[in-house]
Amino acid sequence: MLTGPLQSLLELLAMIRNYLKIAWRNVLKSKLFSAINVFGLSVGMTCCMLLLLYILSEVSFDRHQEYVNDIYLLRSENVQPNGEVMDNPRGPAPYAQTVKAEFPEVVQVTRLWQNFMEDKTLLRVEESGKAVKSFYETKGTNVDSTFFDVFTYRFLEGDSRTALNDPHSVVLSEEVAHKLFGNEPALNKTIKIGGKTGNNENFKVTGVYEDESSRSHIDARYFVSLKAGWIGEYLRQSNLDFTSNNMFYHYLRLRPGTDAAKFSKKLPGFIEKYARKDLKAAGYDKKLVLLPVKDIHLFNKIDRIVSATISATYLYVLASIALFTLLIACINFMNLATARSAKRAAEVGMRKVMGAGKSGLIGQFLGESMVLTFIALLVAVVFVVLFLPVFNQLSDKTLKVSTLFEPEIVLAFIALALVTGLLSGSYPAFYLSVYNPLDVIKGKFVNSVSASTLRRGLVVFQFVISIGLVVATIVIQGQIKFMHEQPLGFNKDQQIVIPFRSKESREAYSALRNELLQNNQISAASGTSYYPGILNPSDMSVYLPGQTVNEDGLVKTNWVAPDFMKTMGFELKAGRMFSEEFPADTNMRIVVNEATLRKFGIPLEKAVGQRLNFDDRYDNVTKSIEIVGVVKDFHFQDLHQVIVPYAFFLNLDGNHNYIVAHVNTKDVTRVLPFIESKWKSLVPDEPFTYSFLNEDFQRNYAADARTSRIVNSFTVISILISCLGLFGLAAFAAQQRIKEIGVRKVLGASVSSIVTLLSGDFIKLVIISIIIATPLTWYVMNKWLQDFAYKISIQWWMFAAAGALAVVIALLTVSTQAIKAAITNPVKSLKSE
Repeated sequence: MLTGPLQSLLELLAMIRNYLKIAWRNVLKSKLFSAINVFGLSVGMTCCMLLLLYILSEVSFDRHQEYVNDIYLLRSENVQPNGEVMDNPRGPAPYAQTVKAEFPEVVQVTRLWQNFMEDKTLLRVEESGKAVKSFYETKGTNVDSTFFDVFTYRFLEGDSRTALNDPHSVVLSEEVAHKLFGNEPALNKTIKIGGKTGNNENFKVTGVYEDESSRSHIDARYFVSLKAGWIGEYLRQSNLDFTSNNMFYHYLRLRPGTDAAKFSKKLPGFIEKYARKDLKAAGYDKKLVLLPVKDIHLFNKIDRIVSATISATYLYVLASIALFTLLIACINFMNLATARSAKRAAEVGMRKVMGAGKSGLIGQFLGESMVLTFIALLVAVVFVVLFLPVFNQLSDKTLKVSTLFEPEIVLAFIALALVTGLLSGSYPAFYLSVYNPLDVIKGKFVNSVSASTLRRGLVVFQFVISIGLVVATIVIQGQIKFMHEQPLGFNKDQQIVIPFRSKESREAYSALRNELLQNNQISAASGTSYYPGILNPSDMSVYLPGQTVNEDGLVKTNWVAPDFMKTMGFELKAGRMFSEEFPADTNMRIVVNEATLRKFGIPLEKAVGQRLNFDDRYDNVTKSIEIVGVVKDFHFQDLHQVIVPYAFFLNLDGNHNYIVAHVNTKDVTRVLPFIESKWKSLVPDEPFTYSFLNEDFQRNYAADARTSRIVNSFTVISILISCLGLFGLAAFAAQQRIKEIGVRKVLGASVSSIVTLLSGDFIKLVIISIIIATPLTWYVMNKWLQDFAYKISIQWWMFAAAGALAVVIALLTVSTQAIKAAITNPVKSLKSE
């Protein structure tokens, strides 16, 4: 006979086996309630798992880097004379080598430059005996040869240590290499890189890397030497200072073990030593700050650091949605479990009379909860696999099914199931197990005020969340609709944008424009450096005559062809726009927006002829520009941003980045074949590409649209889960009051009065939920709207609509069970009396 620890272990295993057997029997005995619980829990866990995958992908950016704990971005905080602080993730070119030479803590430094003048670059392959391949590629960057000594990339071809030593070398991502060379090795082959990135010169492929853009804030598809292209020519100038040319991201790799906080205290001395003179001349101060590379993606004080940053608050919102959705499912389980405990009162009472202890009953109830939860987990895993492609579309991510089976993810899901099981089963397990056996047998547990109150409270909590999400959906949709319909101050529709990405295409500007204007469906066409909706980093500091550089203000700048403003449909407020009749406007004359006048306190009636000064640091002289026209304020940036001072300069040399063609027909696509034919006749070696200005502008709201899609989807799911629980409780309430309903029908009660009786209690709970949800949701959504410079106001009808929807859904859910109970033959319900 076994004794001691082994015997105890066997008894424990036998007890657990017995608990599981009883749990499984109870699952099969109550198929409807088990199905509701399993489905509700599985849907809740599916939502939680999908959002967990999304959140983990967002917080894991750059954590694969070998030196992740030692890499820092050297960013700037520029302090203006008025105390305003402007964050800038970039700095002047000389920082790099000077920082490395100055501080022994810096092992390596590398710079990165993005081609802010062009959104895409022409890549071209000419191989003997093969057809020429050419296409436009985005996300190319110029970097120092030390880049791969700071950042970790897995090279499939070539040597990362020497890949960018030659100025005319290029390193391609695996995808770009495949587009250029198919399945053939790309190493040592030659490609031609156009635009400012490569100046249409030949580059040798010195490496191919595995694409890590989905895990890094540097989402580059190819890397070119910083000594090449337009930026290479710029860096070869001898008059670079420590204040201007703030175009370069600087990354430092510190020695392992370096205290970043202590190192940061040395940076003010660096500014004093190398930049103070230039800063004094420029009229502002600067503070250098270290930003850990692993924190860059979530550093939303700056909109873009190579790629777009995101708000940590956004992830907290998603995590809250995931948690609340799971809580709603858990509440269903708790409510249905406590509601159904009357059927098991005799079983529990008898167990306690026969000597069952509190721990044994707790174990049994938790065991049943765990059985249902792990069944739900298996169903949830299937749901995640099935719906991951749909979720990827909602979230604009490329999450992979294989991620589900990574050890840490598997453990996270198992932990999620355990927590869900404990949370769901805790109340019925612990509460029922402490009751007096006689009270339990009499059913006082179920009919007690505390049990009923808890169930009501949990239902209210469910609908507070659901109503809050409905209001959030209405507000988000309203804001997105507002952004789509808000007048932008120019004509965004029926505008076709064609980029110029080579010397040949720029030289063809005048001829192409003349050809386009021959078509009576094209009413205007004009060149520009930038257009509304895309990044424009070009600006200048100006100040009024009689003032100093310390009183300057920043003005965005753009170089345009004479008729660009007319093509865009800007509204003239004073003076005149550029035109071919005034070619002398190239001589330091500008057209500004109204925000420029407000910035400098210039009355509209005195704007024309007003001069503004700026300091030319290269010639070391003060120069002056004259305002010849004022246009009405327009949104060059999206509605997250306030309208800032803006100035247009005239460009007559045809060296534009884009041509914008206004089409006078709503069927814009009919004109495209004509434009393409003219392009191919003038620039036969380059592919024809285009975009629609309105679509380019709306692309700025991609993150908001993504938020909307996610919130909409999970709102529907939360309401579905809440209704499942409400359906189960309604079924239980009808079952509990079946004899009362029978008596009422015998005494003449109508079906409608019985339905009203059964539905009334639940509708009251929903109304209470509306009252609680209204102030909470108003506060949260008002905070969300603060991110927009131009926004809607939250209206009372939004809460009324959400409340009405909740009442209707609850009524439809409950009334199905109420009607079923009301039409039941009273003879059947009273026959046992």
